[in-house]
Amino acid sequence: MKMTAIQPESWKEDYRQFEQATEQFYSGEMDAKTYKGISGGFGSYAQKGGKASMLRLRMPGGVMTKEKLAFVVQSIKEYEVKRVHLTTCQTLQLHDLSKDQVCELAVKALSCGIVTRGGGGDFPRNVMVSPLAGVEEGEYFDVLPYALKAADYLMSFIKGKKLPRKLKVGFSNTPKNVTHATYRDLGFAAREDGTFDVYSAGGLGNKPAFGVRVAEGVAPDQILYYIRAMHELFCAYGNYENRAKARSRFMQEALGGAEAYKEAFLKKLDEVYAEEGDLTLEMGETSLSEETVQDQSTAFAASREILFASISDPYMRKRVIPQKQNGLYSVACHPLGGSPEPSLFADLYEVIESIPGAELRLSPEEMFYVINCRAEDVKKVLEVTSSEKAVCSCSRFEESVACIGASICQQGVRDSQALLHRLIEMEREEGFEDGILPQIHISGCPSSCGTHQTGVIGFRGDVKSVNKEVKPAFNLFVKGCCFQGKERMGEELGAILEENIPAFLKALGHAVQESGLDFEGWYAKDAEGIRKIAENFLA
Repeated sequence: MKMTAIQPESWKEDYRQFEQATEQFYSGEMDAKTYKGISGGFGSYAQKGGKASMLRLRMPGGVMTKEKLAFVVQSIKEYEVKRVHLTTCQTLQLHDLSKDQVCELAVKALSCGIVTRGGGGDFPRNVMVSPLAGVEEGEYFDVLPYALKAADYLMSFIKGKKLPRKLKVGFSNTPKNVTHATYRDLGFAAREDGTFDVYSAGGLGNKPAFGVRVAEGVAPDQILYYIRAMHELFCAYGNYENRAKARSRFMQEALGGAEAYKEAFLKKLDEVYAEEGDLTLEMGETSLSEETVQDQSTAFAASREILFASISDPYMRKRVIPQKQNGLYSVACHPLGGSPEPSLFADLYEVIESIPGAELRLSPEEMFYVINCRAEDVKKVLEVTSSEKAVCSCSRFEESVACIGASICQQGVRDSQALLHRLIEMEREEGFEDGILPQIHISGCPSSCGTHQTGVIGFRGDVKSVNKEVKPAFNLFVKGCCFQGKERMGEELGAILEENIPAFLKALGHAVQESGLDFEGWYAKDAEGIRKIAENFLA
């Protein structure tokens, strides 16, 4: 099947509905719930208080090309954007926009191939891909070209049958499973033999569930059949009556368990093969990453040893990742809380504009990579993304994930960003070295936008009644893991008052420090150690 890419300009007419609804909401003619039901489908939500809006820019596969980066830079400048956020679904959010700004930006984005349509609401969401797909050493194969085809195909569903709720699709290229492909609504996990295992009906949030492995060893050119089958199954059996259960993970139980779900999926798959015509992909082109660097790998080759020896700071060295293309590197950057200074994007564009094949890759950990850097480019990228210039992390703990939080989000219960910054302040005051505290995940509400169920330590915003007084709190989750084959949802231990969380992590840090090990070594030796320390702080 030869696919014609979605033409962004063709979506302009759709945005008139968004513009009309936005005008009505801000004038008081439309209530917040009704507006959310419309605006979400265009990638926008009103922020808490209803005085400003957020716009979510879809970046299929997390790929931000130079053209898209230039658009972001121009938009930040033109609209004086003061707050941006990198999401765990590999999108970019622009915040604090007025009604006119959010409508103008949504339409302008189409000119550089950014379609915000379906960025929220009951639609297929941004397709997630391992951020270093195509350049990562040791990957099974480059999944990005297939993911981009999938993303294009999923856009065709937006004007079709209404889904019960969001449909999230992820691709992984290694067992590291950073996209959580094995517990998405639909996930394609790469295998060493160049095929995919397919998982379905998974998800985070309330009553999380791992996906059911519905197929093994699927040829990559067949993935659209599985996407169509998932779509049809979702429409047939998804809950249209109860939004709390209108996600695919609840279909496992509704259909009678994992085996029954698999049987229903495969039955729908047979129907798709029989009725939908040819959905087999024709992949004539090479992947973007290979195409852009194949002529550069030897011309700019440099000794890894020389490059790394020239970088004195250990954490800065960790941020430089050799690619599978000889002589090329990716540079990681994690803005604190996934919320960089907006000016960072202009500084980045100035640096990478002249680097052949360079582009940004957004990550599910609320960070990004600059890929295809030559040795002589690395230090420039490191400098512009330094903690001093870009308010970026300088330890594994500072790479922690936090959703945008209750100060912005209408759904938020607690301010996850504020908590993270208090915890980072504690870490620095205690002088903990990199590796003493682990990366943690903070969600401001049960929706798990901070993926709190996936990390070794996670927090979910809540309240706790203490002596008949309601106090801010977070529920603590421990021992989560997303590595394929070892997946484990975080175990909920109970609530910790928000004011006591810094003391809990301080105690954890000192316990690790006194052991003479880093956190990974300490945790491997005593996985129950976190629980033992936490018991002293649970409300």
